[in-house]
Amino acid sequence: MENQFENRIDLSELDALTKAVKTEISNHIIGQNELIDLLLIALFADGHVLIEGAPGVAKTLSAKLLAHTLNMKFKRLQFTPDLMPSDIIGTSIFNVKTSDFEFKRGPLFANIVLADEINRSPAKTQAALFEAMEERQITVDGTTYPLDLPFMVLATQNPIEQEGTYRLPEAQLDRFLFKIKVDYPALEHETIMLQNVHTKAALTDFSKITKVLTITQLLQLRSLVSRVIVENHLLQYIVQIVNSTRKNPALFLGASPRASIAILNAAKANACLQNRDFVSPDDIKYVTLPVLRHRVQLTPEKEMEGIAVESVIQQILDKIEVPR
Repeated sequence: MENQFENRIDLSELDALTKAVKTEISNHIIGQNELIDLLLIALFADGHVLIEGAPGVAKTLSAKLLAHTLNMKFKRLQFTPDLMPSDIIGTSIFNVKTSDFEFKRGPLFANIVLADEINRSPAKTQAALFEAMEERQITVDGTTYPLDLPFMVLATQNPIEQEGTYRLPEAQLDRFLFKIKVDYPALEHETIMLQNVHTKAALTDFSKITKVLTITQLLQLRSLVSRVIVENHLLQYIVQIVNSTRKNPALFLGASPRASIAILNAAKANACLQNRDFVSPDDIKYVTLPVLRHRVQLTPEKEMEGIAVESVIQQILDKIEVPR
């Protein structure tokens, strides 16, 4: 439904580029509309994303497709138990000609980094991501190297396999804007996928994907998102939601103030994707679940009862009066 008002911020370029990205990705991914929307929200909100789902539901493909529609430096890291921090951030190498050590940059020095199966590497390697994800910089041997902006980590993990995996530390989870859960496709979408495979139309040639967004364009669009209007009563609504997670008897761990900031930034980006220059309560409600689901923890009793953390978050949303 088209807006019946005139925006105070010109969102026409953002709208056109977003539609172009979605069109390019939808040529290869069938039926994962919410996943694509949330990835775009995170992109415009300058956030990192953790994508969780069973094998074969296009987690890695979706992340790669998004990265290839952006005219930016992209690196893929396959996380394994023997992956060392230096394999990610780089290492100092002795140069015989200069008789000095030179820093050789690792694959983390990119704009978009795909950390595939991130939970397969131990805590020491996970910790190498902390500074990069939060401060957009890397410190090696006392020297700090700023990362090129924009910088976004797209991480995937499989929740089914437990052997050979490591649970991500809470401090690292808190640095992801979203945790997106990817479900199996609907029957009609899976049928279309099979038809495409049968006619050999499902093969993805990444070299032929159109580069839609440049670094300059993305940074300009992010500046538009930052100007989106948020009324004071909606800021209070966000704080109420996050504060309720800290008091809920079903939760052992509530969300941090970083979660409040994440909801705010994500809601502003979602408003822009809906071609609005102001945040509505629906924007906040839409992004709250992917923002909070990895930041809160159930009590042991609720875990034993098989309660889903998503249901607790939904109960919190249902109890708080929506501002008008």
